[in-house]
Amino acid sequence: MAALILLLAMRTYEETGVAHAQSDGTLHTTEATITKLTSRTTSGRDGGGQDGGSGEWTVTTTYTIELRIGDETKTVNGVPDDSVNDLQEGQRVPAGLWHGRVVEIDGRDVWRGWHPGGWDLALFVLYPLITGYLIALALAAAAYLTGRDGRVRLVRQERAGPWALGFLVALAASFVLMGCAAFGNTIAYWPLVPVGAGTVTALAGLGRVLRRARGTRVEDSPSGTAPTRA
Repeated sequence: MAALILLLAMRTYEETGVAHAQSDGTLHTTEATITKLTSRTTSGRDGGGQDGGSGEWTVTTTYTIELRIGDETKTVNGVPDDSVNDLQEGQRVPAGLWHGRVVEIDGRDVWRGWHPGGWDLALFVLYPLITGYLIALALAAAAYLTGRDGRVRLVRQERAGPWALGFLVALAASFVLMGCAAFGNTIAYWPLVPVGAGTVTALAGLGRVLRRARGTRVEDSPSGTAPTRA
């Protein structure tokens, strides 16, 4: 799980950094030579219709572009056809780099970004599991810190309700983001939104449980002070 969280954090940082650099024009620009252009064409139906077989037939062409930058050779995969246009092998072009990674060629965006393939596909599939784990981790840490005063300690069962509420909010936020992405409105830091919304909701719920538990244990204590428990 730690490896998945680290990978998700790295990908989120990467996509956010690239989007920020493109928006404020801070990409490192250098001269490059296109050494190789390779095309790959796929075809199939777009999946339209209730039976999944009445969609329109589509043909998609993507390119792999090899660039020579100084003494280095860099490869960019999955470049869409409209970003290639009249680019040719042997052509000298300006390349925009972010930490050594090719983001733009001749002013055209060639950064693949979040895509349903490779490690990104694994992150998409496992994202609910990662989100639930992070919310549970935040709740456990908060419960531990609030229990250090010795007045009350919440057991795992008491954290289950806030966790479930936070997880449902995170799922709802994920569906909203997917709906926005379907219309082309994708944000680079999208993994932070469901996790953040779910964690805040869960912590708010934990606060209510904590106040209720403290009040109950104060009332049950003969001396008016809540007893502690392991």
